[in-house]
Amino acid sequence: MAAVSRNIDLLIVDDDDDFRGLLSQRMRMSGFRVSDAATGEKAIEIAEQRDVDVILCDMVLPRGSGLELLERLKHDHPDCEVILLTGQGTVESAVKAMKLGAYDYVTKPCPLKELESLIEKAYERKRLQKENRQLRAMLQRAERPQAMIGESRAMQELFRLIERAGPSDKAILIQGESGTGKELVARALHRCSARSAKPIVVINCAALPESLLESELFGHEKGAFTGAIAAKPGLFEVADEGTLFIDEIGELPGSLQAKLLRVLEDGSLRRIGSVKERRVDVRLLAATNRKMIDEVNAGRFREDLYYRINVMSLELPPLRERRDDIPRLVSHFLDPDWTIEDSALDAMRAYEWPGNVRQLINALERAKILSDDHVVHARDLPREIHAPVPPPLSPPSDSPVVDGDNLSSLERTKIVEILMREGGNKSKAARVLGIDRRKLYRLVEKYQIQT
Repeated sequence: MAAVSRNIDLLIVDDDDDFRGLLSQRMRMSGFRVSDAATGEKAIEIAEQRDVDVILCDMVLPRGSGLELLERLKHDHPDCEVILLTGQGTVESAVKAMKLGAYDYVTKPCPLKELESLIEKAYERKRLQKENRQLRAMLQRAERPQAMIGESRAMQELFRLIERAGPSDKAILIQGESGTGKELVARALHRCSARSAKPIVVINCAALPESLLESELFGHEKGAFTGAIAAKPGLFEVADEGTLFIDEIGELPGSLQAKLLRVLEDGSLRRIGSVKERRVDVRLLAATNRKMIDEVNAGRFREDLYYRINVMSLELPPLRERRDDIPRLVSHFLDPDWTIEDSALDAMRAYEWPGNVRQLINALERAKILSDDHVVHARDLPREIHAPVPPPLSPPSDSPVVDGDNLSSLERTKIVEILMREGGNKSKAARVLGIDRRKLYRLVEKYQIQT
C-alpha cells in the first residue's frame, strides 16, 4: 500500500492534539505526505499553499464546523477530496455532507486500515477526474478547427447549410471529391450541435481492413479472436452522447452495413464475441467521394442504410468551381512571412486541381522547400501547375472514347501523364494527384489505362 500512498498529499484537520498527532504519525508511516491543522483557518491556509489531494476533517472545530469548512474548501479548491470524521454521526449530517461534496462520512472510531483504504479511493477519484479534464482539453485542442476559407457563392451556401443543419440531431451525408474538406465540415456540424461538449470520433473506412473495421466500430470481448487479449469498447461506445464521423462510408463492406443500420435504428449493438446488448446515443455524420445513389443502384450499398445516413446531404464544391477563393486559401496556408508572386498565383488560379484543397496545400509546402527567398515563384510549383502539358486533341489510339465526354477525356489524359512521369508508381501518382490510392485504382480501371 505504501507504494500507492507516497503519491498522496494528505491534510488532517482536528483540534484534538493527541488524536491528530497519532493519526499523522501513522499515516506518515504508511507512506502518505502528511500536513495537519488544528483549526479551519489553518487548513484553508495550507490548502492555498499546497496542492492537497485528500483532507481528513473532524466535524467539530473551534470557531466553526467541519461542514462549513467543507463548503469553503469545495468552493475554493474543488479538486480536493474531503472525508469527514465525527464522533456522533447522524443521518441528517451525513446527507448534508454528501450534498456539499464530501467523498465520505466516517464515524469514529474507524479502523486505520479501512481509513487508509478510503483515503486511497478518494485520491483515485481525484486522479481520474483530473485525467478526464486533461483528455477533454486535449480533445478540444485536437479539434481546434482549421478555418474553412471561402467567399464564393458555393461556400457561402455551404456555411449557411452547416449553420442550419448543425443543431439538428439527424444523420447527414457529406459528399464531395477527395481533398475538399469533408472532415472540416463534419467538425463544424459537431461544434454547432447540442453535443459539442461531447467528443467527435473519426474513423476512415478506407484505411482499415474489414476485420479490423468491425472491431473498431463495434468493439470486441476478450478472446473474441486471435490477439484479443482484453475487452475493448468500439468507437460507437466511445462516441456515446457525442458524434461519430465515418469517412469514406462508401467503402463500408456489405457485411457491416446491416450492423450499422441496426445501431442507427434503435441504438443497440453487440461487441464481437458478446451476446450482451449495449445501447448508445450517437449522432452519425458520414462522408463519401462516391455517388452513393449509383452504389445503391449497383447493389453495393443497402438502400435502407443509404436513406438512414442521408436525412440531409451537403455537397462540397471542388476547388475548380470556386477559383476566386484560391488567393484567400494561399494567403491562409502560407506563413505570415511568406509571399507569392503574381505569375505563381495566376498559374494556381488557372489549374484544374484534381486533388482540391489538399493538393493546393501540398503544392505550397513543396514550393516553400524549393524557394530561397520566402517567396513562392512559379518555378517552385509542381510542373503540372506552372507548365501544364496541353491535352491532346484526340485520345490515344489505345484509350476508349468516353461517350464524347470531354471532361472525362481530360481526366484520363492527366492520369496517364502523371503515371508515365512517376514510372507507373500508383502510390506516387496518387499523391501528386491529391487523391487516395483506391480512387486512383478505380479511375485506372474505369478508363482502361494499361500500367
